[in-house]
Amino acid sequence: MKDFSEELKKLPTEPGVYIMRDSSDTIMYVGKAINLRNRVRSYFRKNIGRGPAIDNMVEQIDRFEFIVTNSELEALVLENNLIKEHSPKYNTLLKDDKTYPYIKVTVSEAYPRILFSRTMKRDKSRYFGPYSSAQAVKDTIELLNRIFRLRTCSRKLPEDIGLERPCLNYHIGQCMGPCQEYISREEYAKKVSGALDFLSGNYGPIIRDLEKKMRELSDEMKFEEAAKYRDLAESVKSVAQKQKISGGSGIDRDIIGMKREGEDIVLQVFFVRDGRLMGREHYHMTDTLMQTEGEVTGEFIKQFYSGTPFIPREIMVRNAPEDSEVISGWLSAKSGHKVSLVVPLIGTKEKLLEMSEENAEIILHNDSEKIKREEARTLGAVREIESVLGMDSLVRMEAFDISNTNGFENVASMVVFENGRPKRSDYRKFKIRSVEGPNDYACMKEALTRRFTHGMEEAERIRDKGEDAGIVSFSHLPDLLLMDGGRGQVGIALEVMDELGLDIPVCGMVKDDRHRTRGLYFNNIELPIDIHSEGFKLITRIQDEAHRFAIEYHKSLRAKKQTRSLLDDIPGVGPSRKKALMKRFQSISEIASADAETLSSLPEIPPDVAENIVAFFKDFREKEQAKVPQSYSQRI
Repeated sequence: MKDFSEELKKLPTEPGVYIMRDSSDTIMYVGKAINLRNRVRSYFRKNIGRGPAIDNMVEQIDRFEFIVTNSELEALVLENNLIKEHSPKYNTLLKDDKTYPYIKVTVSEAYPRILFSRTMKRDKSRYFGPYSSAQAVKDTIELLNRIFRLRTCSRKLPEDIGLERPCLNYHIGQCMGPCQEYISREEYAKKVSGALDFLSGNYGPIIRDLEKKMRELSDEMKFEEAAKYRDLAESVKSVAQKQKISGGSGIDRDIIGMKREGEDIVLQVFFVRDGRLMGREHYHMTDTLMQTEGEVTGEFIKQFYSGTPFIPREIMVRNAPEDSEVISGWLSAKSGHKVSLVVPLIGTKEKLLEMSEENAEIILHNDSEKIKREEARTLGAVREIESVLGMDSLVRMEAFDISNTNGFENVASMVVFENGRPKRSDYRKFKIRSVEGPNDYACMKEALTRRFTHGMEEAERIRDKGEDAGIVSFSHLPDLLLMDGGRGQVGIALEVMDELGLDIPVCGMVKDDRHRTRGLYFNNIELPIDIHSEGFKLITRIQDEAHRFAIEYHKSLRAKKQTRSLLDDIPGVGPSRKKALMKRFQSISEIASADAETLSSLPEIPPDVAENIVAFFKDFREKEQAKVPQSYSQRI
């Protein structure tokens, strides 16, 4: 272990964040402190019972740095941001990156809709959730639309009223037809109010109304229609039955139960909204430093609520972290309302927490083997690739592929894997601009040049203007570039790296006679790799994903080309005018034969556009005639 006695003397006593780095300058650990000097010095004291994990980390520290903040709260926010950005090896890291489904009611619209949403935005809509099951959300939305017959279309109302015919939902009795003003805005608002009552848990009036209609129809001997209302009433009762677990008062709260076994930890979160248990979700964490349960709870809360769109007013835990007041203040400032961390001791709240812990224990025992398998196929596979290539700290890998049909519509795909998992938000696709015909090497060179040039420009903007790095992706350069081919593809990539002045390792995948990967081409050497290893399987998954992404993009471009018509090339003819022309005339040839006066008789076609159409087809006929051989035209 290095001697840091002089550096430790220079540490300030203010609050802040400290960062531990190893000999390769990789961040190993990020922590916060009320007093930086006291906290950092504690790592380098001997025989204080820190545990083997911390001792191992301390042995690897090559240097440390610190950032002073004005308060412990600022240190907490900064620490959390750095952990999420760098994923240090020795921090307790939240493994899951899940989004939660919500039910969104667009109450700001004149004729609101009920929608499925993965995000909660400040857009004046009302959100209900989060829910743990996306299918449950979809089933609930379908049920509400069946009961209240609200619109599901994206038409802009009332501006678009009467412009188009009503859709299929109206004709099958699943919509009230607001697009044609078949229902008044006031009556529609009553339907929406009923849906909002339902989502808020007020099921009684809806059930009574449905049963009343069922009885009336039954008395009138309309048994088939009565059966529909009976089934709707049963569906509502089924949904209501699932919501009966209550946390006491009508407050929004999250209940966090935790169970641990060695370094493996499972946290079960119950989502209670308006006093009702709306759903649950579990999360896996890895504790490499053997922290106390209060410390692990604090780490989870900071990482979890920094990314979730909704923060309840109350968070219930078994063991509160030491900095509960700081965390509570941070959550309150982030959400705009007071957030309390509560440790229940008796009553309903304690029973709910106990139930959450029991669920966490079941998941921990049932999922332990699954967790280990997932670790082997992701991080374990990355470590195997590191070993084969002789690399360290491999996190982000990027792979590229080219797709075309005999040189038609050349495209390239870029896929990104981080820590052995696909990062689809960073996937990119390129439509090749400079290459005509089948030339994969030239296409690859253009794609790589555009990708890394764009990345360097983004990085420069961030340095100059301080843009938030979280909203860009090209500036994050890969630790390893994977090429689908062998020596040739690697050579193209290295040429681009040299031209741009970048130092990024490039690895090629060498194929055998049956076009199967047999090894890796790295630093001018073909390296063998066990085709049964997790590392090989990960490379194959990356390879297949790049291929799939490129082919999908190529197919989409081909499909667009195939659905185009001559009308798309005429100035002034957009989708609505194209539709009007095809409705009035039976074919393209009829449109081509029409004169300007006939064309402009359509309300949608002004005289200047009619002249454009006539001129376009005149020019088109002349060009087509010029293509006919002279001898052929003479015979005609």
